[in-house]
Amino acid sequence: MAGVNKVILLGNLGSDPEVRHLENGSAVARFNIATSEAYTNRSGERVEQTEWHRIELWDNLAKIAEQYLRKGNTVYIEGKLRTETWTDKEGKQREGKTVRANTMQLVGGRNSGGDSNEQHAQPATATQASRPAPAPKPAEPISSDLGGSGDDDLPF
Repeated sequence: MAGVNKVILLGNLGSDPEVRHLENGSAVARFNIATSEAYTNRSGERVEQTEWHRIELWDNLAKIAEQYLRKGNTVYIEGKLRTETWTDKEGKQREGKTVRANTMQLVGGRNSGGDSNEQHAQPATATQASRPAPAPKPAEPISSDLGGSGDDDLPF
């Protein structure tokens, strides 16, 4: 049976991306984004809940993130959820979830949430694999014959 592993997030960067350039020429960027939701509990109190998500970008997306993303920016991410395991400094086995993004879109205008002195133009959308645009569908022919003689009193 096939499954679906797709994550869609819209959140704000908690810090500037950390970008590493590997020996083979690849680049990897890692950063956290926060997503928040607010609701009113049964007591009538307003509660805001924030979740933090680890994001990982590779190659072209990592280079775009290095150039344009800054702490506080709002970003739209699509990707796959990955489980990572590692051994920490005390020798304990750890496990965490990471979103490996294959699409990233900067949300907001210039300088949204980031350093107000930056004058970088932000690209609208970035996708890991460039896909050719689908061919436009041919327009449906419009019939001028409405089933009548054409002698109606319509002003248009």
